[in-house]
Amino acid sequence: MKRIKTVQTLSRAASAALFLAVQALICIGTVYWAIAETLGMAGTAALVLGTIFAVPSVYVLTIAARMAYDAETDPANQ
Repeated sequence: MKRIKTVQTLSRAASAALFLAVQALICIGTVYWAIAETLGMAGTAALVLGTIFAVPSVYVLTIAARMAYDAETDPANQ
């Protein structure tokens, strides 16, 4: 079957991806903050830790967007 791509389904996919992205960033940011504060990191150490957290964060956000697009454009869900 062919995927349904209309303005409505794409806007729903964008909304779902944004919702999941915000939730993921809140969770990842909380873990980052807890680790940085527990270890007393500041300056360069905090930036290095932020960079380490950025790679999995981008992966999680990509997966969330892909899942939202797949779910919202699937003909079985319409």
